[in-house]
Amino acid sequence: MDAELKNSILKTGTTILGIVCKDGVVMASDRQSTAGTIVMDKNSEKTKRINDYLLFSGTGMVSSIQRTAKVLTAELKLKELRSKSRPSVKQAANLLATMTYADIRQMSVIQNIVGSLLGGFNEDGTAEVYTIAPDGSVTKVEDYDANFGSGMPYVLGLLERQYKPGLSVKEGVELAKEALKSSTQRDTGSGYGIDVFTITKDGISKVVEQEIVSEYKDSKKEQ
Repeated sequence: MDAELKNSILKTGTTILGIVCKDGVVMASDRQSTAGTIVMDKNSEKTKRINDYLLFSGTGMVSSIQRTAKVLTAELKLKELRSKSRPSVKQAANLLATMTYADIRQMSVIQNIVGSLLGGFNEDGTAEVYTIAPDGSVTKVEDYDANFGSGMPYVLGLLERQYKPGLSVKEGVELAKEALKSSTQRDTGSGYGIDVFTITKDGISKVVEQEIVSEYKDSKKEQ
């Protein structure tokens, strides 16, 4: 199982990230989906709204990410109806971790292996982000994280040098943009655009939506 997880992680082509700020959380992702060395989609949505207060970012197989997001949405709604109370961000993260843990321990020809970031705001207005590894472990993010996408080394290298505790959401957005641009320049599994979201006591907002456009230039110089 360990070897299978490592192989799946190494084949994952994605950049997702979450940044904790003093007044909220920033979550972001690139738009490229690949199958081996082939780019299959240039406008893939990797950060998804689960409901009015939660965002999910996933790395792994596209079908697995889509399934995980749909099942999590349904399970959280059922949990809310049964308990007559809205699950907290921590409760939602623990549910997602349980789902992930169960998926990789079921016998299947193609296993559902997903690494996730889950961010949101609680009813008291506090914003949190959790990282759920492909093995089902869950950790509260205290500063920043990129889970196990192929763009992770580039993102973490930049954030390690430029992240400062207590930065504002506005500063976090600019930092997320720089981190994503670093991975899309050097990671072959990431590219074609970036999406950046903010999570604050005022709700969820998509603040950046950019595409990377290729341009061909004549490199021949006049003599």
